[in-house]
Amino acid sequence: MELLNQLSRRQYIDGEWVNSSNKETRKIINPYNQEVIFEVAEGTSKDSERAILAARSAFEGSEWSKETSESRGKKVGAIADLIVEHREELARLETLDTGKTLEESYADMDDIANVFNYFAGLADKNGGEMIDSPIPNTESKVIKEPVGVVTQITPWNYPLLQASWKIAPALVTGCTLVMKPSEITPLTTIRVFELMEEVGFPKGVINLVLGKGSEVGEPLSSHKEVDLVSFTGGIQTGKHIMKQAANHVTNVALELGGKNPNIIFDDADFNLAVDQALNGGFFHAGQVCSAGARILVHNDIKDKFESALVERIKNIKLGDGFNPKTEMGPVISAEHREKIEKYMEVAKSENATIAIGGKRPEREDLQDGFFFEPTVITDCDTSMRIVQEEVFGPVVTIEGFSTEAEAIELANDSIYGLAGGVFTSDIGKAERVVNKLKMGTVWINDFHPYFAQAPWGGYKQSGIGRELGKEGLAEYQVEKHILRNTNPEPVNWFGKQ
Repeated sequence: MELLNQLSRRQYIDGEWVNSSNKETRKIINPYNQEVIFEVAEGTSKDSERAILAARSAFEGSEWSKETSESRGKKVGAIADLIVEHREELARLETLDTGKTLEESYADMDDIANVFNYFAGLADKNGGEMIDSPIPNTESKVIKEPVGVVTQITPWNYPLLQASWKIAPALVTGCTLVMKPSEITPLTTIRVFELMEEVGFPKGVINLVLGKGSEVGEPLSSHKEVDLVSFTGGIQTGKHIMKQAANHVTNVALELGGKNPNIIFDDADFNLAVDQALNGGFFHAGQVCSAGARILVHNDIKDKFESALVERIKNIKLGDGFNPKTEMGPVISAEHREKIEKYMEVAKSENATIAIGGKRPEREDLQDGFFFEPTVITDCDTSMRIVQEEVFGPVVTIEGFSTEAEAIELANDSIYGLAGGVFTSDIGKAERVVNKLKMGTVWINDFHPYFAQAPWGGYKQSGIGRELGKEGLAEYQVEKHILRNTNPEPVNWFGKQ
């Protein structure tokens, strides 16, 4: 395939494209038809250690440390320009790798360019501040310095988008980095490292390792030379990373997903609420950390809402992400589809009702792909595993509520707190509800939009820290307070004659 002809199959460590230390490789599969589309290096823990030490050497070396914030910002801006220039190629690689629709991949590339541009614009505007010291004859200031060597581990659902959220702030602040994309969707990240090489960074500033988390990822969270681990992915892996990082009291930034409520009141614009419930639940086959997988509907409209949602779902077009008529592609892998299918058995065992979907499609042209029908599960309550646990697929559950207070209580009844939505025509009610929701992002009469200027992250077990916005930049900085005595005099506290 011409799209892949020039793409590197190797890792990028200390300014060079290198094979894995044991020469092993991994086949990359197209989830639409299980075709082997590429083969890349399968790294080892030795490769990770080499990358970490290269990043440490580059951070401590003079070449990168002498780069001004303005220069770093221009380089990150140049990455954005190359993303725009190669938008078509990158979008096609993303669809090939993940199965998502090409329309979604184009939108991802636009967002990625915006992220790099946003952080490029902040590069020389967040250096510190002067403080009015209460101590006579002193001057006081706080400066912000790069945290150091950062390791970055990204998921398979938004490979390049999640990478951009981490790479851009790391570089503009002056950190050095080791990136590990998901082993099953590395293609666009590899391509962007090729583009970053064109921009030009000193050896060791940017490093890319490839392979499975249990091998390549382990040193990234446990090595003593790492100053920050930034991870986006599953909650169990996140907890393991926290434990590993604790050995050296390494900083962590974790985004661990969610089971996000979408609250629909009886006074909401009904058609809008149905439409946005579909958007919230089935975008990228529900493989979105902020998916509106828990739909909470006022009991007065619950039956009507369920019927309307099921009718719309019957029209969702499954297929090849490159077909412009396709509205939903496959899930990422056979293993992931099996996980979703196991949750269907969980739902049945809990006496929930699968109103539509819940199985693989029967269409002959979809049999080679990892497809799963868009699914609605009714007769649910908040005690059920199918309601509480993150399925991460095209599956939504529906619960009823009668009062505003009950809606808030149900929405907050979760170990997660990443995002949520509220649909109502009463803005006062909307504001009351969102102020009581324990979530990092809440939408009113909308679902899913985000932008680079606003922080992203969660409450509770959805994670620690923030990405995007000025808060996302701060994750890659440490603050140093400097006080200067302008008229020093002896203190004469000790050893007086």
